[in-house]
Amino acid sequence: MTTTGLTGTVTSRLTARGLTLAYEDRTVVHELDLAVPDGRVTVIVGPNACGKSTTLRALGRLLRPAGGAVLLDGTELSRIPTRKIAQSVGLLPQTPVAPEAITVSDLVARGRQPHQHWWQQWSEADERAVTDAMEQTDVTSLADRSVDALSGGQRQRVWIAMALAQETDLLLLDEPTTYLDIAHQVEVLDLVRRLAAPAADGTRGRTVVTVLHDLNQAARYADHLVAMKAGRIVAEGRPGDVVTAELVREVFGLEAVVVPDPVTGSPLVVPGAPWKPSTPSPRKAL
Repeated sequence: MTTTGLTGTVTSRLTARGLTLAYEDRTVVHELDLAVPDGRVTVIVGPNACGKSTTLRALGRLLRPAGGAVLLDGTELSRIPTRKIAQSVGLLPQTPVAPEAITVSDLVARGRQPHQHWWQQWSEADERAVTDAMEQTDVTSLADRSVDALSGGQRQRVWIAMALAQETDLLLLDEPTTYLDIAHQVEVLDLVRRLAAPAADGTRGRTVVTVLHDLNQAARYADHLVAMKAGRIVAEGRPGDVVTAELVREVFGLEAVVVPDPVTGSPLVVPGAPWKPSTPSPRKAL
């Protein structure tokens, strides 16, 4: 496994050590080691069925390891109370389903459930967290609208707002751009970048781990890129160091040319064997 580190001192609250994941008797992830850089956007990429989403589920304690462990602040997730994990790690699955007719503000407010107590169901802190989450995701104007009536991009921002209302330092997003058109994909990923950006006072931004299918989007938005194949990490590090023609060939089986993105300078993967229309056979004269 090739690893390229980030510059400066990098800490990691969320790590995996020798992580093996399986569904019944089928092993999907094999002895994976991963340290998620704090305050950065980590993007996991790889071909279908390589273990990307399975790994993310394990990082959020939705899947029990068959071997090894996921650790939060040095403690195995299995030893941490569920409420405490929910106060530290927010997880947005690939295709969340909202209750019928629920409004935006009510859905976002559900993110406060890990902070609720039987003796105090709602507080000023809860109200402030919901308000801040909706402002960060630019959905305040949608507060009274039904989630069912929103566009795909708006709906995704609302789900992210709900996750933000948990006030967790770690946010896990499983393919947040699925089913969105290109404009809404950019909208959501720009939001992810803003969430990880340091505050004006220098406070570190959120730590985000997301799974993406589009390698060019991953290279553009990631601080730390993790490439997986067949349940193992093939390479990880800065996109500019990791995304090469050799990696694309090894991981995706695709011949490609990697050039600088003309807007961001990040790696841009161009398929090396472009499709060409077939030339129709000339018609024989009668």
